[in-house]
Formats: sequence, structure tokens, C-alpha cells
Amino acid sequence: MTEISRLFDFPYYQLKHKPNNAALVTKYDGKWIKTSTQEYLDKANALSRALLKLGVKKDDKIAVISTTNRTEWNIVDIGVLQIGAQNIPVYPTISAEDYEYVINHSESIYCFVSDAEVLEKVNKIKSKTNIKEVYSFNKIEGCKHYSELLELGKDTSNQDEVEARKDAVKPNDLATIIYTSGTTGKPKGVMLSHWNITSNVLDSAERVPLREGENKILSFLPICHIFERVLIYVYQHAGTSIYYAEGLDKIGDNAKEIKPNMMSVVPRLLEKVYDKIMDKAADLSGIKKALFFWAVGLGEQWKPYGENGSWYEFKLKIANKLIFSKWRAALGGELYTMVSGSAALQPRLARIFGAARMHVMEGYGLTETSPVVSVGRYANRMYKVGTVGIPIDNVEVKIAEDGEILIKGPNVMMGYYKDAEKTASVMTGDYFHTGDKGEIDEDGFLKITGRKKEMFKTSGGKYIIPTLLENELKQSRFIEQAMVIGEGEKMPAALIQPHFEFLREWIEHKNHHIENSMEAMANSEIVKKRIQKEVDKCNNKFGKWEQIKKFEITPQIWSIDDGHLTPTMKMKRDVIKKMYHSLIEKIYRP
Repeated sequence: MTEISRLFDFPYYQLKHKPNNAALVTKYDGKWIKTSTQEYLDKANALSRALLKLGVKKDDKIAVISTTNRTEWNIVDIGVLQIGAQNIPVYPTISAEDYEYVINHSESIYCFVSDAEVLEKVNKIKSKTNIKEVYSFNKIEGCKHYSELLELGKDTSNQDEVEARKDAVKPNDLATIIYTSGTTGKPKGVMLSHWNITSNVLDSAERVPLREGENKILSFLPICHIFERVLIYVYQHAGTSIYYAEGLDKIGDNAKEIKPNMMSVVPRLLEKVYDKIMDKAADLSGIKKALFFWAVGLGEQWKPYGENGSWYEFKLKIANKLIFSKWRAALGGELYTMVSGSAALQPRLARIFGAARMHVMEGYGLTETSPVVSVGRYANRMYKVGTVGIPIDNVEVKIAEDGEILIKGPNVMMGYYKDAEKTASVMTGDYFHTGDKGEIDEDGFLKITGRKKEMFKTSGGKYIIPTLLENELKQSRFIEQAMVIGEGEKMPAALIQPHFEFLREWIEHKNHHIENSMEAMANSEIVKKRIQKEVDKCNNKFGKWEQIKKFEITPQIWSIDDGHLTPTMKMKRDVIKKMYHSLIEKIYRP
């Protein structure tokens, strides 16, 4: 057995090879509190001893629901896994009814919650589940605090039993069930073994440009999602300090405080960061404004490895000194790499952030593949804008005849929990069918070209790949979200959610007399004409049959809370279609 073959081996490896006094860092009451590798494991072992005293057996399921990432999550993770039980992470933002489904379907018997809001949802459905007790990380009246378990586990007399349980855990044993948020229907429980995830961590680690022991990481993407969770294990393996952000709204503040070297992002977040920078630029005037937009224009032409030549690189040096250094300062000044996953990144953003010396390494994967399939790395020329890098070691990527991406490797899931039929439907031998379409170029780089299920035919029999059009539309500052529709219809069309903040500024700047409400803006003919210009610009890049002939503007911001988006910010296409049925009818049946 190798030194690391199960998930709980990572912190023990860190303790032995790279102990860190600030292994995990979380802010409590305005202060960053550091937990050393030793303290992390001491608490995880205390928790394991307590769980054994509560009668937790091998293969028991324990749900963990946390609004933000925090040190306690890792302690519970290791404390649960090393006694052969399974950690069932639950997205905090889903409904109480979905909590009920996940807890019952997984047969969870204990539940850890972060705060009063999550507890309220759990309490609503607790009586309909087999949950014996709920423990909270925050101190909440009427709820047991998780420190009670650490207290119970202070008695070390059953540590031998913990060690025996640890030894009994095999690499191919089930470690976790991750319920995919899904864009349709009930969530699917993806079963991942210790080796599924551990092999993925070890094979991905080489692509993550960590300077061992020196790095500070800022973590804010949900740890209940396999993407961030795998990265957390990668960081532990490298012995880096992981700082947990207070929340999405505090990323800028936290980055300035801790000066991270690296963080993981989703494209939607980078779009928001970029939009904020551009909004501030609107307040500039004269030479400052001219310089700012000169630098951005230069950034849009950026190519890696100095491919644009020495004159371009000279101008870029000036742009970095005068403009982009301020962008870096807003994120702490030390950030050199961001890892992006979950959805397609606009190539324009990859170029601009690359020019600003904050390289965005785009990766690709699915929960079912633990998740990493491929990822770029700036070193060794393993980076190409518009691709998701080169497949990692030990993971085989095959493109099927119809263009679908098939994956084979130790990272492919054990299957869907309690659903052999669904599992069989996505497997051909050892190959997992991703549902995504892609191609591999002559240098071995993987490019995602669309989603098989999202691809549709118009009534004229022409194929449309909506994601290509949507990504092009979203390059516009006027457009925050776009969904291309038209399956079985005579032409493609789009539902567009404008960037309302930018729209307000534009209206003010142009002195247009439009009421300030989102509804008034969505219904304004002036706004529609302006967005038509953006649609026309997009259409110029596509064949006649693909072009968007009509669009409607939605009067709401698409959000996770209102059900438009999954917790990883992907569009729930069926939900959006239902919500805006009347707008779709207006397009096709006026």
C-alpha cells in the first residue's frame, strides 16, 4: 500500500513531511484563527472516538451542511472517514425538501450544520428522517455544539479501536456520496471511493503550481462540491496554508488581508470581478481613462509564452506597472494563479487576466470523475487559451464517433447510489459517458465544444450548440446571462438577463429617461435596440442557420436562490424555460 491511498492519509502525510502551524485558518469574531496540522489531527481523532462511543459503525452515513468553508468541515471529514463511515456533503442553498431527500436517500444518521439558517431547514424535516442528533459549528441555543463531541472524545481509551477501524479501510471502500445539484429532476448520489478521489488528487497535484510550504490559499468555492474538496486535499498534500473566506461577498476584503498566492474560481465569479473593475473604470476621465482602456485592449490580445513578440511584451510591461498592478493589489497583490472549473471560461477573460499576471488555468471534470479529467498548467507549455489543458496522468480521454467525451481511469465513480440502471446508462465497459462534446487538438489539448444534451435541432433539421452562442453573447458588458432556445422551432432565439448595474450607468450616461426598475429597463425599446446591437455583433461570428433571430429580456436577475441556477452557477435550463414560458411564447407565437 502506498503512503497515501485513502483520503484521511493526507493530513497524516502532512504531519510527517510538512507540518504547518497554519494548516487550516478560519475567521471567528473578526480574528483569523490558525489550526496546526497536529491540532487538526488531534481534533479529528477526538471526533472519531466520540462517534464510536455514539455507536457509529462502518458504512454509516453522516451529513455535513455548511454555509461557508471552515476548519470544522475538515475535522469532521477526517474524523468520519477514518472510522470507515461516509461523509455526505450537502449543498447549503438547496431547499428543505431537498435536504429531506438527500438525508433519507443516503440514510444519514447524524448531521453537522454550520449555522442557525441551515439548522432551521434541517429542523423542518428532521422528524421525517432517521437523524439521531444534529450538531452545530456555531453556538446556537437549543442545538448541541460540535465541541461536545470533542469533549466526549477527550478520553483516549478507545483510540485503539479508531486505529483498528483506520487499518480496516481499504482504498476501494466508499468514502463519500455527492449529490449532484443537477439541472433537472432529483439529485443523483455519486458514489466515490477513497481511491477515486485520492488518485485524482495525486494525479492533479503536478498541475497545481504550488511552491511547497510557502503558499497561502484563499478558499471560498463550496467544499461540498468535489472540485474544491479535491483542491483542499491537494493543498494539504503540499503543506500549504488554507484560509477560508468569510463568504463570497468578502473575497476582496479577505484577499487584501491574507495576500493569497492562489485560489480556485468559477467563470461566473471572474466575470463579476471583471465587471466590477470595468464599473470603476467608468468613473475615470481623461488620460487615466485612456490608459485604462489601452491596457484592457492590450490584454485582450494577450498570448502566452511571449508569442506576440518583444514590442507587445514591452507595452504589456508598462500596462502592468500602470494598470494591472492595481488589479492585483485589489486581490492582495500576491495572486499568480487561479484554477477555474465548473463551466466554460470566456477566452477574452483568460487573456485579460493572463496579461495581468494572474493566469487562469482552466480545467475540466465532473463529479462522476472525482472530478479532474484535464487542466492547464502555465509551466512546460501545458497551457492554451480556449482549451481545458491536457488530460492528467492515468486518465484516458476518448472522443466517441458522435463527438462525446468518454473517460476511463481510477477516478471514474463507483456508480450512482441505489441506481444501477442509471449507472449502466452512462457506462460502456470502463468508459464513462460525460454528455459533453469535445475534441483533442494536435498538441493533445482538450477543447469542450458543447453539451450533448443541450445541443438541439431546429424544425429545419439544423443543429445548434447553444453554449457557443451564449458564451459569445456574455462577452458583452450589457449581457450578464443568456440562454439560447429553439428546439423544434423554426429558428434559434434567446432569453437575455441584462447586466442591470451596467445598464443603469449607461442609461444615466446617455441621459435616457427610463425608470430605474428592472421591469422598466427590460421593457424599454431603447434598451432592446442597444442589446440588439450586441446580438448582431454575436451573430456575425456564426452561420446563418445558427444566428439568433429574436430575443426577449427577462426582468429579474437569475440566481441560485430563485432557482435559475444550480449551486455551481450553471443554468437550470428547464426551470428557466418554465419561468419564462410567456416570453418564449411571445417569441415563437406572438
